[in-house]
Amino acid sequence: MADNSFSDGVPADSVEAAKNASNTEKLTDQVMQNPQVLAALQERLDNVSHTPSSYIETLPKAVKRRINALKQLQVRCAHIEAKFYEEVHDLERKYAALYQPLFDKRREFITGDVEPTDAESEWHSENEEEEKLAGDMKNKVVIAEKEAAAAEELNPKGIPEFWFTIFRNVDMLSELVQEYDEPILKHLQDIKVKFSDPGQPMSFVLEFHFEPNDYFTNPVLTKTYKMKSEPDKADPFSFEGPEIVDCDGCTIDWKKGKNVTVKTIKKKQKHKGRGTVRTITKQVPNESFFNFFNPLKASGDGESLDEDSEFTLASDFEIGHFFRERIVPRAVLYFTGEAIEDDDNVCGSGTQRRATPSCFPLWFEEGEEGEEEELEGDEEAEDEDDAEINPKKEPSQPAECKQQ
Repeated sequence: MADNSFSDGVPADSVEAAKNASNTEKLTDQVMQNPQVLAALQERLDNVSHTPSSYIETLPKAVKRRINALKQLQVRCAHIEAKFYEEVHDLERKYAALYQPLFDKRREFITGDVEPTDAESEWHSENEEEEKLAGDMKNKVVIAEKEAAAAEELNPKGIPEFWFTIFRNVDMLSELVQEYDEPILKHLQDIKVKFSDPGQPMSFVLEFHFEPNDYFTNPVLTKTYKMKSEPDKADPFSFEGPEIVDCDGCTIDWKKGKNVTVKTIKKKQKHKGRGTVRTITKQVPNESFFNFFNPLKASGDGESLDEDSEFTLASDFEIGHFFRERIVPRAVLYFTGEAIEDDDNVCGSGTQRRATPSCFPLWFEEGEEGEEEELEGDEEAEDEDDAEINPKKEPSQPAECKQQ
C-alpha cells in the first residue's frame, strides 16, 4: 500500500507549511497595497517614534544632564508659587474684613432687623423701559384689583427663606437636602466664611447661623476646611495651587426626637434554638444634609482610602470650596437665579468633579453585635416616624460647634 505521507520524498506536512507560507505572503502583499492600511501603520509608527519619552531617551548624556538641571529649577519655581498662594490667602483675609460690613448689612436686610432706605432699595433693571410700559398697561386694566389686594397684602419680615431658597436653586446643594431637612434650613439666617489668622496653618471656616428653632440648640454650626500650599515631595510637578486636604465638622446638640441624621427602626428576630420571636429597636444613620457637619476624615496614617471614600471626600471639599468662592460672596444672585447659568461652566470654581446625591455615605451595615443570645433572621423591618436617638448610642462626632 502506498504511503501518502510523502510526495517525491518530501513530507506532506512540509508541503502544507510551504503552501500556507505562500498564501500568507500573498495576503500580506494584498494588505500592504491597501493605502488605508499603509496610512494607519505609518501613523502608528510616527506616534511610537515621536513620543516625548522616546525622544528624550535618544538624547546625548550631556543634554539629559542639562534637562535634569531644568527640573531642579522647576521644583524651585513650584515652591515660589506656593509662597505666592500663601500671600494670596493673606490678601483674601484682608479683603474679607472689607466685605464683612456689607455682608452684615445683608443679613440685617434678610432677617428684617433693618429696613433698607429708598436709596438702598433703588435698582435699575436692564429691561426697565419695557417693564414700565407693561406695568402702565396693567395698572389701567386692574387698578381696582391692585388697590383691594394692597389693602389685604401682608408685609413679611425681611426676605423669608432666603438661604433655603438658595439651597433649592443650586443643584449641588439641593441634591443633598432631604424633605425632613427643609423645615430646619428655613431657620438658616446667614452663612459666613472665616479665614485662618496670620501665622496659622492655612484654612477657612464656614459658619451657618440659625435662629432659635425646635431642632437643635446650637446658634452656629461650623465646618473647618484645612488647606495646604506646598508641592508634594513625591510629585512636585503636580502642584497647581492650594488644595483642601482635610475637614472637621462639629457636634450638633439635637433636641430630643429631632435628630434627622439618624432614624429608629424596629426589627423582629427569631431565636435560633427556641423559635421565639422578639422585636428589637435600633438606631441607624439616615441621609441628611446635616451629615455635612460630620464628614469623612482624610487618611492621616499613610493608608490610601478606597475609591468611594476618595470620591466622597473630593465632593465634600468641592462643596466647601463652592460655598466659600461662590455662594457666600454672591448670595443674592443665587437667590434670584441669575448666577445659576454662569455656574454651568464654572461649577466648583477650580475643581474637576461635581457632587452627586451620593456625596454623603450611609455608614451602617445590617446585623447586631454583642447579642447575648444566638438569633437568626430579620423577618421584618420598618421605619418609625419618631427619629429619637438614645444619647448613649449616638455616633461619636467631632469637636463642639463654636458658640457666639
